[in-house]
Formats: sequence, C-alpha cells, structure tokens
Amino acid sequence: MGGSAEGLFVAEIVLLLLVGRGLGEIFQRYGQPAIMGQLIGGILLGPSLFGWIWPDGQHLIFSSDPAQKGMIDAVSQLGILLLLLLTGMETDLRLVRRVGAACFSISITGVVVPFACGFALAQFLPDALLPDPRQRVVAGLFLGTALSISSVKIVAMVVREMNFMRRNLGQVIISSAIIEDTIGWLIIAVTFGIATNGSLQVLPLITTVAEVALFMAFSFTIGRRLVFTLIRWSNDSFRSEYAVITVILIIMGVMALITNLIGVHTVLGAFVAGILVGESPILSDHIESQLRGLITALFMPVFFGMAGLSADLTVLTDPTLALLTLALVAIASIGKFGGAFIGGRLAGMSLKEATAVGSAMNARGSTEVIVASIGLSMNILSHNLFTMIVTMAVITTLAMPPMLRWALGRLPVGHAEKQRVDRELLDERGFVSGLERLLLLVDDSPVGKFTAYLAGLISGGSGMPTTLLHLQDGELAGQAGDKGPGRASREVKKGAARSARAVSKAEDTLVDKVHLTARTELEASAETIAAEARKGYGLLLAGLENTLTDKGTFSGALKDISSGFDGPLCLVLNGARANGKMPVLSAGTTILVPVNGTQVARRAADFALALARPHRTRVKVLYVSQARQGSRPGSVSHRREEAVLKDVADLADRYGVAVDTAIRTRATADRAIAREVAKGAAMVVMGVTQRPGEELFFGDTATAVLAAVACPVVLLASERVKRADANAEEAAAEVSA
Repeated sequence: MGGSAEGLFVAEIVLLLLVGRGLGEIFQRYGQPAIMGQLIGGILLGPSLFGWIWPDGQHLIFSSDPAQKGMIDAVSQLGILLLLLLTGMETDLRLVRRVGAACFSISITGVVVPFACGFALAQFLPDALLPDPRQRVVAGLFLGTALSISSVKIVAMVVREMNFMRRNLGQVIISSAIIEDTIGWLIIAVTFGIATNGSLQVLPLITTVAEVALFMAFSFTIGRRLVFTLIRWSNDSFRSEYAVITVILIIMGVMALITNLIGVHTVLGAFVAGILVGESPILSDHIESQLRGLITALFMPVFFGMAGLSADLTVLTDPTLALLTLALVAIASIGKFGGAFIGGRLAGMSLKEATAVGSAMNARGSTEVIVASIGLSMNILSHNLFTMIVTMAVITTLAMPPMLRWALGRLPVGHAEKQRVDRELLDERGFVSGLERLLLLVDDSPVGKFTAYLAGLISGGSGMPTTLLHLQDGELAGQAGDKGPGRASREVKKGAARSARAVSKAEDTLVDKVHLTARTELEASAETIAAEARKGYGLLLAGLENTLTDKGTFSGALKDISSGFDGPLCLVLNGARANGKMPVLSAGTTILVPVNGTQVARRAADFALALARPHRTRVKVLYVSQARQGSRPGSVSHRREEAVLKDVADLADRYGVAVDTAIRTRATADRAIAREVAKGAAMVVMGVTQRPGEELFFGDTATAVLAAVACPVVLLASERVKRADANAEEAAAEVSA
C-alpha cells in the first residue's frame, strides 16, 4: 500500500507539472499569464473535465483518501508560502517611495470600493453557498479581499511588455499594485484572527491588530538587519551548495511561525520575509534566480493545479449559480475598475491615464486564488463559492492584458518623460550601477587610504556591500611584518565608511547604513583573494604601496594577487613623478578620462563619473586621434570621435556631472594624456585590458602614462581574457585611435 501511495503521489505531481507547464506555455505564447494556464490545467484535471470524462480514473489518481490527499496538500501549502516569499521579493518598496502620493490615492480607493462591494455581496448570498451562514461577516471579509487585491506579477508582466516599466504611469501602476497587495495580506492576517475566534469580537480584534503592527515594526527595523546579516553570513561562511537559499527558506519559515503564533496566517510572515530578503544588498541575481527557478518550476504549477482541482465548473450548469457567478464577475470588475479610476482622477490624472490605471488594477490572478484557497481550507467558503471566485479570477485576469495594452497604447510619451526614460536606459548600461558587491584591498600607505576613500565614493550612494581587506603595515604576500593592526588600520576603515556616508547624504539616497566589513590580513596572495572572491564580488579595487618596480613594471606579488580574481580589476597607482600627496576631490578639481571607443574605456568613464558625482568634481574626457592632419569635419573618423564623446556626455548628464570634451591629434596617447595632466588634473582614470602572459601588463600606453604623470592613476581593467580576445581589443583601440 505504501508503494501504491507513493506512486500515486508521484503521478499527481507529474500530471500537474505536465499539464500546468504545457498550458502555461501556450497561454504565454498568446500574451496571457502562464499562471492562468497552470490554474486552468488544474481545472481540467479536476471534476470539470477529467472527472467528467473518466470519473474512475480521476478518482484513482487524485484520491480523496485523507492520507493520500494530505501528501499533495502538504506540497500545495508549502507552495503558498513560497509563492508569498517570491511575491515579497518582487515587492519594490523603493519604487513606492519614489513615485509619491498618486499611488496611495489609487490604492486606497482601489481597495475600499471593491472590498465594500464584496463584503456587501456576501451578506446577500444564499445560505447554501456558505458552510456556516452565521459567519457571513468573516466570509464577507474573505470575499471583499478577493475582489480588492490586484496581482502584481501579472500587472508587471503587461506593463513590462508594453515598455511602460520606466514610464511615469507604469511606475504608478506597479506601485499601486504593490500597496494593494500589502494591504490585502494585512487584511487577510486580521481576518484569519477573526475567523480563528469564531466571530467578530472587539478585544481579540484589537489584540490581533496590535500584534500585527508590532510584528511589522519589528520586521522592518531589527528584523531587516538580522535578515541582511544572516544572508551575508551564510554567503561568506558556508562552502556547501545553495547555502544562501537554505537560509532564506529558514528565515521564511521562522517568520511564518511567528505570525502563526500571534494568531494570524503564515502567509503574512512569508510575504514580509520575501520583502526583507528582496531588499538585502547581498542578494545576487544568481541566488535570486535559483530560488525563483525552484518555486516557478515545481511549487507554482502544483499549487495552482491543486487550486484548479478544487474548482468544479460543472456546478455552473445550475442557472442560479451561473447568474451569481456573472454577477460576481461584473461586481468585481466594475468595483475594481471604478475604485482605481476614481483614485486616478483624484490624483489629477487625465481620463486616458485613469482608464489605463483602472484596466491594470482589474487583474486578480494568483492573489485571489491564494485568498480563496485559505478561505476554503478554513471552511469559511464553500466549494461552490470557491469555484465562483476562481472563475471570476480567471475571467478578469484573462481580460486584463488586452484591456491594458489598448489603454496604454493610447498614451503618448512627453518630451521630459522621454528624456528621463532615455537617461535611465543609459544608466542600465553603466558599469558602476551593475556592481552588487565591492572587494577592497588596501594597506596603510597614502595610496591605500586614498583607495579606501575612492571605494567609499563608489559604494556610498547605493549602500553597496563592501569588504575591506587591510594588509598589516602595507606588506604584500610573503613580506608581512610582525606588527599588529594599529591606528592606521582603523583610519582606513573609518575613512571608507565616512566617505560612503557622506556620499549617501549628498545624493539624498535611502541608504540606512554603509555595509562595510573590514578584516586585517597578514598577507594577500592568489589563494586568499580567490577564497574571498568565491563569495561573489563585481570588482576588486586595490591600492597598495610598492607595486611598481624601478623598471616601471608591476611587482610579482601584485600579479599573484590579481590572478586570484577573475572579475574586473581596478588598481590605484601613483604616477612615477608624483610627490606622494593624494588629492581630495572637490568642485575645484578635475578627473581626466582618456577614451577611444572601446568598452573598457566606457567603463572607465562611468567609474570616473561615479567618483565625481558626490562633490561635483569636473571630468575632462579626452579622445586622442592618430590622424596625421586631424579628422576633417564630416569624415567617418570624425563622426566616430564625436559619437564616442557624445555617449560619455550623455552618461555624465545622467550622473549630473559637468564634463569637458577634447580631441587631440598629432601626439601619442601617453603624451597627450601627460600634457592634459600638466594642465591641472587631480587624477587619471583609464580603461585598460589585462593582457595574458607571465607578467602583469596592461599595454604600452598605460605603462607610459604611469611613468610620465605626477598624479594618481586608476587603471580599470577588464576581466582576464584569452590572447585572441586581448588582440581584438588592442586592434579595436588602435583603429578607434
């Protein structure tokens, strides 16, 4: 019997995955949400089709035996928690803060109007549709919530497809859906507490609301820091596979248990855990995609398939139930569209904009199904009423994408909005904006402290997690002294943190704290760097003393260190003619950036602009042309040079940094750069390609510049490349020059 039960369980999973994934793929190809395909797949496997055509076969596979049913229900219930975790991770509270008051107006009316309609409808439903007619208030709360929440996932899908994600209206729509979703799960939490008490009682209700408020306050203060710390600790400490995902699941489980202990549903804990996990600065796209893949591939088809199995569309052959279902669809659509439309108009939107908002908010999808499933499991909703709600969710969700596409298609983009969207699209190509974590390697030398200062400028505005590896006494591998970390070590750490906080304040960003971890190392070698690099870093920023030999080549120790890091490498060096004094970037200083049209040069420009932004330092962009008589206006080479400089100027506009551009001819690149430095540049930022070979080498131009200038030089190198790739990059640089 045990083997048979296990076999049936596997058969149920396989059928739900096969049918759900197959229909989801078909639906998505026709512009509909894949979730609806999975839900309808479950409906078809239930009594609506499979059970109608072959009742014995349907009952054999999807047995009503309590033990058998409990196995698949357990997977489905876990799926609910994981879906709410994923929904929380997709909830961008920063977007809500950016958009402003309009989304709150839309959310309030968009929830209140349909909620009131649903609650009122429950009071007039026939007794046969309620398991316990005495609990109409609780049933009304469930029905009102089901009618009032929008599906963020489905709304975002259509908004993204229409290229409205960065448009003003698109951000208002997404923010409104996020707020509605959050309000909805808070209502469900309170409703669950009421349902647990069996009736609406004032004192238990006040207690439940107070406990939920305390839970939310704890979660978004102390809880947020705990989650950040746990995710970073697991990422940095564990060597086993998927350790971070395990910790995230544990966080979700603990928070779900907390909400369960205070008498509200576990979904609230899972949802809040998702929000905190999604805001974690250490959560990489790679880790998030792994978790999303697990949920999307297994638990989502199983949960929505099981929800569909619980719906029996054959009951709609009853004319009364069919009419009630149509009335439910009409009330849900009119209430939701009308509430969001009114909110849009109150926020000052035009008729077309308010229509688009109302159309977007009318998508129910996954959230209504989850709410209805909870109500069904608590015996608050009957199977017939559950079927009606699922039918309403399917119809309104399938109708929403074409409605929203039509509404958004009627909205032209204004000039100011187009400029902002173009700037943000340009920012997506930025090197610094794509960094998730910074590894900083410094010593106590002036160059090391200056490098820590630069790291603070880069990481401060976004709160980028930064790990500082401080070398004792400025010694490289194999040369460590025997002195402990002294005052200079503390100064390096404090300097980086102080610089980062200053940037955060200057840019008026919402960074709670600088995520800086500092360690003192006895030595730095390929092994120690590689061990740290496994934790996931987008850039290694190194500033060390005595990294250049008397011959102008890089030391073997620096070569050893760089070989342990496969990603982009940034070296802060002092020019051979420098006096050792490091500059302080301000509005009166200038950063020189040579460009030549290559990707590494553009990265350097982006890096320099990020350094210049906090203190409005000027940036001079220099293009060195090798044409003998210069490029004639209108020539191919001249147009290319102008295009390269315009691209950097557009990027500077996005950063809000003033730039000067110049084209120099009749000089080698190193001489042209040295002449510009002599005019008063505080530092040089160069994009270089790390050449393969026995020695650490970035090209003749970089070597010559280091030998000729009297200021710090930042070499931003690409990832280590094969010889063919290096040759191609060199050729591109030569052609562009």
